[in-house]
Amino acid sequence: MTLSLSPAEARKIVLLSQGVLSSSRKGRAIDATLQAVEHLGYIQIDTISVIARAHHHTLWNRCQRYQPNHLEKLVAQRSVFEYWSHAAAYLPMRSYRFSLPRMQQEARNTGHWHEKNPRLMRQVLKRIEAEGPLMARDFADPNPGNKAMWQWKPAKYALEQLFMEGRIMATRRQGFNKVYDLTERVLPDTVDRSMPEQEEYARFLVYSFLKAHGLGQLPEFYHLRKAMGPAVRQAVNDMLEQGELLEVKVGKTTWLMLPGAADCLRQSLARARLKLLSPFDNLVILRKRIMQLFDFDYQIECYLPADKRRFGYFSLPVLWQGKLVARADCKAHRDQGVLELRNLVVEASVKNPQAMLDPLAAELSAFASFNQCNSISVGQVSDKKLGRLLKQRVAD
Repeated sequence: MTLSLSPAEARKIVLLSQGVLSSSRKGRAIDATLQAVEHLGYIQIDTISVIARAHHHTLWNRCQRYQPNHLEKLVAQRSVFEYWSHAAAYLPMRSYRFSLPRMQQEARNTGHWHEKNPRLMRQVLKRIEAEGPLMARDFADPNPGNKAMWQWKPAKYALEQLFMEGRIMATRRQGFNKVYDLTERVLPDTVDRSMPEQEEYARFLVYSFLKAHGLGQLPEFYHLRKAMGPAVRQAVNDMLEQGELLEVKVGKTTWLMLPGAADCLRQSLARARLKLLSPFDNLVILRKRIMQLFDFDYQIECYLPADKRRFGYFSLPVLWQGKLVARADCKAHRDQGVLELRNLVVEASVKNPQAMLDPLAAELSAFASFNQCNSISVGQVSDKKLGRLLKQRVAD
């Protein structure tokens, strides 16, 4: 039997599953951070720092007591590790073995974005084995000089290929640079290193996605893992037949969910709370999904030429009343202690934008503190009245 959900009910299940509006968790703050990583399955790492980097921002939105040193500590404790999800990410150490298929695939391929250099990889590996943890800067560049933004020296390519193959790991970061060591010297002895069977891996992909997202569709389960498509499709069919999955209709679209997911509908959702989301937040990273569920057509514009941007260099999706209602282009001027709201564009579907004032001001204040800023400046706001009120509020 196929269940039916209203769009509002579907969004509620998704938001509660994501934990983005959850109250502060009890216990130690760092334990809450680990629980968030383990629940979501991964936290995407990003280098852009006009505001707090994506991995910090995403966790702060789920753990009110989050501190940026939590990830560093969790890596040191070997509770999380760096690898590749659909992008560079922090992953739970307890799920390490489910990265092994990707590592095996990388070892078979010609190279990760570049051609392998087996001779150089052997040399790099021998140095790490003999000298201990090393960074890319510990290796000479045979062709020094100006390079394109994403161009690396040969040893860095070798290090990253060894990293992708799982032969070395990031034991920590220094600044924002990986410090690499042999995998056998980083992995705890208690970690399961057995290669999962294809059926087990397929079921893991389905279950972990739905645990974190509430609702899902078949292609989302193997996103950027195209080779797993047939196995995931078979796993979904088996799980439906065995009652481990349910089909639900939202309008004319069919989704899948775990049997207990509908229990979320009996929980309260903090709709009045407003959140500024990272463009790489797990909630919004699959843009087609967000269009389907939230009717929010979102694109990050920092990769576009300035004259092609409609909303700003780093516009953040704004969550309020259980919907995505606006885009806020922000920049933290940490040396001046100022969080700049450069541009706020409210969706046309929001009938009374001024009602956002109190929750928006409260979130901007908290977000400024998180970004090491003690004041806020307000630039353009699409709703002029909201803009005037907001400028008055932050000036008080």
